[in-house]
Amino acid sequence: MGEKRWLIIIALVVILFLGFRFMSNDKKSNEEDITKTNYIMGTVIKLSIYDDVDEKIFEESFDVIRNIESKMSLNIADSEVNSLNNKGFNEFVGISDQTLFVLEKSMEYSKLSDGYFDVTIGPLVELWGIGSDKARIPSSDEIKDSISKIDYKDVQIDGNKVKLNKDNMVIDLGAIAKGYAADEVASFLKSKGVNRAIIDLGGNIYTLGSKEKNIPWTVGVQNPFNETRGDFIGVVKASDKSVVTSGVYERYLEQGGKKYHHILDPFTGYPIDNELMSVTIISDNSIDGDALSTTVFALGVQKGYELIKSLEGIDAIFITKDKEIYLTPNASDNFEIKSKDFKVKSFK
Repeated sequence: MGEKRWLIIIALVVILFLGFRFMSNDKKSNEEDITKTNYIMGTVIKLSIYDDVDEKIFEESFDVIRNIESKMSLNIADSEVNSLNNKGFNEFVGISDQTLFVLEKSMEYSKLSDGYFDVTIGPLVELWGIGSDKARIPSSDEIKDSISKIDYKDVQIDGNKVKLNKDNMVIDLGAIAKGYAADEVASFLKSKGVNRAIIDLGGNIYTLGSKEKNIPWTVGVQNPFNETRGDFIGVVKASDKSVVTSGVYERYLEQGGKKYHHILDPFTGYPIDNELMSVTIISDNSIDGDALSTTVFALGVQKGYELIKSLEGIDAIFITKDKEIYLTPNASDNFEIKSKDFKVKSFK
């Protein structure tokens, strides 16, 4: 009887062990992902898929982004945007449906922001060169000359043809194209049956599906006072949402002990100087989040809040130089602060 009893106990232990191991494996499989990275559109692209897929889907996703880059990048000599900038003065130039869509979205936000987001800001961006090896502080005369070439109202669109009414204008889709690319990758993955993925285009995050059933993904909001990536002041809970941040810490030129960040004011010609350190936009579509993160940063807390209130399905997180956090209503429900150094404040 003693031997039988021990055999039964051993058998039960084995069954319990195997059962625990299978449960653990099942849980782990739900959390495992396949992640691939690449460098496209001047930034690191990170794609994580949490479904069982053929790994060729990663290269196909990167090709979606490369196709957009080939049409919209100022760094590719024969891109559609460069063709337009080179030939578009008083002459209509044909562009693809994709480039037209992004250009029209840019025009929409240029108008909505009263020109603080201006799709023709290219001359000023090129002049400062922030983020490149040509970065410098330009002279006031150079800035004045660049500003004279900026005005989205001088862009004419007729079907798939575009004309620029001023010589030496430069269409720049850099503040919106990454958002569009994230949306296109999300759409492509959905068409291939992918339900759970994180698309990261240099900090432009798109959360496809949910982490688990009824459990959203968590996306960290960078501490704008710390340039080291991964220092989060809090997290956004998001499912099928875009989370895009613009801040002074991303790209800047430092000279004489002063930092000049990359978000430029098309009216003054200098980096935006207001109470903000960063703005995070939560939206259904990343193209909107990309454009609005720049727009709202330029407008500042109060005017930015008024703009967000007027838009459906858009929320924002404002972080100020005083380490204050302002949240729009739905953002309050989906944001969890992690740092004691920051205080959540209410809009007036």
